[in-house]
Amino acid sequence: MELTALLTPAIEGGYVAFNPETGTTTQGETIEEALANLKEATELYLEEFPLFISGRSLLTTFQVAAHA
Repeated sequence: MELTALLTPAIEGGYVAFNPETGTTTQGETIEEALANLKEATELYLEEFPLFISGRSLLTTFQVAAHA
């Protein structure tokens, strides 16, 4: 099963990893560690709450006005 991972730099260092299909969130010192932790957390989640996906997720961006 192919799922989405969104990684963002953490304020305290390292990365926060988020899977929007399940809502699982983890962190790690490196991208690789954050992804490995996300994979483990998501697999544990899916053992309890199976996910039925009918297609691939779409990841896109959008802009908002910046306020000073």
